[in-house]
Order: sequence, then C-alpha cells, then structure tokens
Amino acid sequence: MKKVMVVTATRAEYGLLKNILKGIDNSQKLELQLIVTGTHLDKKYGLTVKEIEQDGLFITEKIYMDVNSDKKNAIVQSMAKLMNELADVMEKLKPDLLLILGDRYEMLVCASVATIMSVPIAHIAGGEVSYGANDEQIRHAITKMSHIHFPEADIYANNIISMGEESFRVNQVGALGIENIILTKLLSQQELKNELDVLVDENTFLITYHPTTLLNTLKYEMNELLAALKCFDNKMIITYPNADNGGNYIIERLKEFQLAHNNIFLFSSLGVKKYLSVMKYVGVVIGNSSSALIEAPIFKKPVVNIGKRQEGRLMASNIINCSNERNNIIQAINRAISQQFKNDVVKTVSLYGIGNTSNQIINILENLVIDEKFFVKKLIFNERERSRKCL
Repeated sequence: MKKVMVVTATRAEYGLLKNILKGIDNSQKLELQLIVTGTHLDKKYGLTVKEIEQDGLFITEKIYMDVNSDKKNAIVQSMAKLMNELADVMEKLKPDLLLILGDRYEMLVCASVATIMSVPIAHIAGGEVSYGANDEQIRHAITKMSHIHFPEADIYANNIISMGEESFRVNQVGALGIENIILTKLLSQQELKNELDVLVDENTFLITYHPTTLLNTLKYEMNELLAALKCFDNKMIITYPNADNGGNYIIERLKEFQLAHNNIFLFSSLGVKKYLSVMKYVGVVIGNSSSALIEAPIFKKPVVNIGKRQEGRLMASNIINCSNERNNIIQAINRAISQQFKNDVVKTVSLYGIGNTSNQIINILENLVIDEKFFVKKLIFNERERSRKCL
C-alpha cells in the first residue's frame, strides 16, 4: 500500500480535506498518515482537533505549535518547531507521498521538510492568485517543490504549466469547497438555531476578515470595517481569522465590538457543516475569505469582498469588490442586500465547476507510479515561452 501523509493545521483546510481523508482511509491501495498541527490544537481557535476525532479519523501524530503570538518572529519560530518535529515524524513513518493543500506558512514548512527528505509532494489548489497576502509567494514556492498538482480551475492549471511544470503532473479536478456543499447534509434553520442560539435568515450577515499580511494597515482596516458594520442593525455571525500576523489584533477588536453591540455573534470556529449551513441561509457574505469566492456562488449569495487580500482570484458575478474605506464598504453592503442585486445573483454561475473532486484525486493517487520520471522534475516551457525568453 502507498503511504500518504496528509498534514492539516487549520479548520478551513481540514474542512476542504475531509472527504479526501475519508477516501484515503477507505482505500485498499492507500494508507493514511494524518498529522494534525497548528490551530487545531489550540483552545483559542476552538480546539478543532475534536471535529477531526468526531469524524472518526485516526490521528497518526499531533505536532504542537505555539500559535498564541501573531508577531512575525513568533510565527517563524513556530514554523521552526513544526519543521523540527515533522522531520522526526517523517523519518519514523517513512511516507511514500505528502499531500498538502493551499498556501499557508505551515504547508511551506511541510513542503520544505519533504523536499529535503526526498518525499514527493502532491499539492492541491496551486496556480491561484491572491496579491494581497504573502500566501501568494508561499503558494507558488510549494508548486515548484511539488511533483503532482491538483488545481481547482483551468486557468490555475494553465498558470502552473506556465511556471514550467510538466503537463503530465497537472490534473484539474475542480474545487473541494464545491464538492463539500454537494456532499454535506446541511442543517435546517431550526437545527442551526439550536446549535448557535441565533436564527440565521436573510437579515443575517456572515463575516470573516483575515489579516492582509503584505500590508501594514490593519488598524485602519479594522477601524473602517467596524465603523461600516455599526451602520447596520442586522444580525452578524462573525468567525475568527486565521492565525496569521495580525490575527490576534482582529480577534481583540471583534471581542470589543461584540461587547458593545447585541446583534453580534462571534465564533472561534463553526466547523464545516455549521459554516456552510449559515452561508446557505444568510443574506450576504462579507469579508476577505476565499470561501466567499468559491462556495457562496453555489448558494447564489451576494458577497462583499473587501480590500486587496483576494485580488487576482476568479470572481463570479455575485461578488462586489470594494476598498477598505468605510463608505465604500457601506455602499457595497447596501448594494448587496438590495432586491435588484439579489435578483441578479440568482443567475450566478460558479467558475470552479461542480465535480467529483476527492474521488478524482484518490483515483489518481491510487494509480500513481512513483518512479524516476515522476520524482525527477524538469523545467519545461512551451516553444512560445522559450522563444520569448531568448529575445
């Protein structure tokens, strides 16, 4: 059996990986080595390792990182801790393949360890573009270390090939977030009310705001965002940001905001089922999370995408982009909740397709031959690219 190591460090990442993990676990040709780290093991972020355990997945190893400080040097030190311990885990478990998703710093560590330890890498969601965060550089760095790619859209697959990756390594399989919506039995409004103690309906906002890690404007961004939200008396379900530089500052500001307003419902983590269920019933999704760009079009929900964090990503017709300035945010929200825009949003078409993503990935991994051709990467450009670079 092929030993596939999968590392998960955040709630959002696990939510996307869950169906793949279950598929690997049930496969007759693959053996799952599940490594849990990062915010999963931290009470502040909801101790989401419990969700993994409740799903019945066996956790092979837990690697604790210090995620309490969001200062840049502290994040680097936590990366060093993960690198040190993951190296020992890989030496012990000797995986045949490492499967990772996305563009977070934890996954950069995993890819770096695997590269030095000669473990080939399978990478999900490469080739994407998000100019407003350092995820942009991390994502492409992981692509160049990876041996097989599972991009979520054709344009992202083409981006990977344009980076010199051999075409036989690139498999466009669609978005895991879309598949999650199809496969997850969502909660009813009453069930959701019982879980969250709030009735989620068309008058409810769903808000997630992450740090824009390339810019040093977080205080301004939060001042403007909260000033804009004050202008609405709608119920607001707000989830914690990622454990990035500036994340703690956002959390503290949100806690203060909640104390001052009785229409604010703040959650460290909702989990996949509750999060998607909330999205199904709300009137608008607000913030700068990629989930708003991928999942919300399937629910045909208006989205207000704030600032530059997601700049460069595919944007469906339900998405309203605005700056971080409070009046722009207010105008965008008013447009999003208008009946005219809601009527237009009904026509939204997902740009990520609707596919059998996890099964496609598992089938490819089951039949993957890890030989010299696969392991030894070559830098390939098409004739047009070669000609242009020689000018």
